[in-house]
Amino acid sequence: MSLKLSVLDQSPIAEGMSPETALKNTVELAKYVEELGFSRFWVSEHHDTNTLAGSSPEVLIAHLAAKTEKIRVGSGGVMLPHYSAYKVAENFRVLEGLNPGRIDLGIGRAPGGMPRASLALNNGSYRDVNQYPEQIDDLLGYLTDELPENNPYEGLQASPIVSTKPDVWMLGSSPSSAMLAAQKGLPYTFAQFINGEGGPQYTNDYRKNFTPSPFLDKPKNMAAVFVICAETDEEAERVASSIDLSIIMVEQGMSSKGTPSPEKAAAYQYSPFERARIVENRKRMVIGNPQKVKKQLLELSEQYQTDEIMLVTITYDFEDKLKSFKLVADELL
Repeated sequence: MSLKLSVLDQSPIAEGMSPETALKNTVELAKYVEELGFSRFWVSEHHDTNTLAGSSPEVLIAHLAAKTEKIRVGSGGVMLPHYSAYKVAENFRVLEGLNPGRIDLGIGRAPGGMPRASLALNNGSYRDVNQYPEQIDDLLGYLTDELPENNPYEGLQASPIVSTKPDVWMLGSSPSSAMLAAQKGLPYTFAQFINGEGGPQYTNDYRKNFTPSPFLDKPKNMAAVFVICAETDEEAERVASSIDLSIIMVEQGMSSKGTPSPEKAAAYQYSPFERARIVENRKRMVIGNPQKVKKQLLELSEQYQTDEIMLVTITYDFEDKLKSFKLVADELL
């Protein structure tokens, strides 16, 4: 089976690394995976964190598109409940006008940060996630210049009025997000790197309940998963120990200055509970030598009934990250 590979990069900051370097690494990675033959490169939205530098996907997308030539670039994703659907439509129409046929607008409803960041983004008000389905309708209406007649902004256009439109993707890690994507007739990406349970079933429900729309006539989906590949299983485990410890620290609210080194992870005294959590969290990951990773990614593509898998790779050493993508590409592209 032919499998397309894509990338979601969160601009991770390793211990001792500056945010500026993390952003520079994201740009270098986009150029690198384009040369390797990857299909698309998405960047995320996270706020009020010392461990991830990607807080403004729209700005980063513009820079990435200018630094690459053909790979699709997009958001993984814009957290729509924080924003005006109208402004998001205008941002992405500008991006599409600058880069016709290359822009993906991935949207989600997660906060992307702690409650104080959500309050600050909403000028002191609480997010109303119940309005998310209506926001999606508004966003699609602005992108197609087809707001319904009962919309209070009927006739309002999101400028510039460009000749093409970005591809809109719905992102999620729950059964409700899958069903909403089906109802709206949009492509769906399940974030297995966030939730290691239920993804194939939720995605199957999405396909069974899909309603065609002006954006998509039949269901289209992919899955995003943590991947770390090295020449040997032992080396992959060493590199992956950094993300194992990093997730444990996040889960327990420990202070973090970025992705820890494998040496720090090796020295850490894990409790029995933490070791059990690592086993559970590995359901979100594919880790191993090139042949093992290839086998597992092909199995995932069958489980999700998709020809595209999105890789999320976080390592302490940027060179380990580049090597991981190269080894996977050599096996599958």
